Amino acid sequence: MPLYSQDQINTIAAKIKDVRFGMFTTFDSGHALTSRPLTTQQLDNEGNLWFFASDEAAFMFDLPKHPDVNISYSAPERNLYLSISGRAYVLKDRAKARELWSAAARSWFPEGVDDPHLTLIRVRIESAEYWDASSTKMKQLVQIARSAITGRANMAMTRHTTICL
Repeated sequence: MPLYSQDQINTIAAKIKDVRFGMFTTFDSGHALTSRPLTTQQLDNEGNLWFFASDEAAFMFDLPKHPDVNISYSAPERNLYLSISGRAYVLKDRAKARELWSAAARSWFPEGVDDPHLTLIRVRIESAEYWDASSTKMKQLVQIARSAITGRANMAMTRHTTICL
């Protein structure tokens, strides 16, 4: 059963649809935060994000011990910034890998879906926050100039939304 309504999942999906990479942040064994770009393969109807990774990647050794993760997405050209927190699960599921497989994934896994190092990461979304600016660039510039002149911040330039259950 999904934690989120289908409308909430659809909102997140629409925001990240055209963002090629998410910065996938984890804890390493020394409890330091580390990040790397990963391509989101899918946001399913249950509120799970799916990624491909190699089981030889250094962060994959720490992920089962420290499954709390954050994935941040940005599309500065659209003034969109999104942060997703959740719990990661490492899976070897060839059927799901086939479902998610694309020609682009072959760049990372030359042996295809049967590559012995191909691993899935499923992230169960626990919370999501996004900031987006709905006004035009010109309107934003005018608002920034007005704030600079008056010395008062203009919080109306962006919208901040938190989805948390």
